Amino acid sequence: MTRLTRRSPSVRARVREERKRRRRSLREDAFNVPNLLTMGRVLVIPVVLLLIDRGTPKDCTIAALVYSAAAITDLLDGYLARKMNVVSVLGKFLDPLADKLLVMASLIYMVPMGRIPAWAVTLLLAREISITGLRSVASSEGVVIAAGEEGKIKTALQMIGILCLILGYPYHLTLGPLDLGWVDLVVVGRALVYISLVFSIVSAVEYLRVFVMTVEAKAERRG
Repeated sequence: MTRLTRRSPSVRARVREERKRRRRSLREDAFNVPNLLTMGRVLVIPVVLLLIDRGTPKDCTIAALVYSAAAITDLLDGYLARKMNVVSVLGKFLDPLADKLLVMASLIYMVPMGRIPAWAVTLLLAREISITGLRSVASSEGVVIAAGEEGKIKTALQMIGILCLILGYPYHLTLGPLDLGWVDLVVVGRALVYISLVFSIVSAVEYLRVFVMTVEAKAERRG
């Protein structure tokens, strides 16, 4: 028979205190300013999609403004987390997730509207899933793969391209004294997303190369 052992009152008290501490820590993580900004970025996704779906120039302009504000919080929450010394596990999980949800939800929603072809979105989505999986495996091996220059350029082009796609109409643009005439922002946005796709593939290959080299180096040290 299996013998059941009872915990002493002091041990039970310590266990209860540890559970309370963990719950309190998680609550504090969830409600600090950087993580609230990150969660706000997720919450505005339905708003952006609703405005895109309504499709008038005014609605698309508002959607672009909301999207821009969400993109700015992506820069702001990381800065605040470091400045306030509240970098947390929850934040490390939510921040990249919020970015990918905002980008991919916007792109996928605009496929049936004809603003971006399905094959481009499929390739971008496949790249993001693959790199996320690769980083998870690398993390389990104790390897941290930092974003390279190609990845940063990809993100910048993607954000601007999606912003143009969301605006979605021709506009008469001027650049200082230069009159650019009527510019179809869907065409501009599509071109920027295509260019970002090239950088996506290049950065994915670089991630894979760094991962393989690092893992092989660790294996040699162990050997």
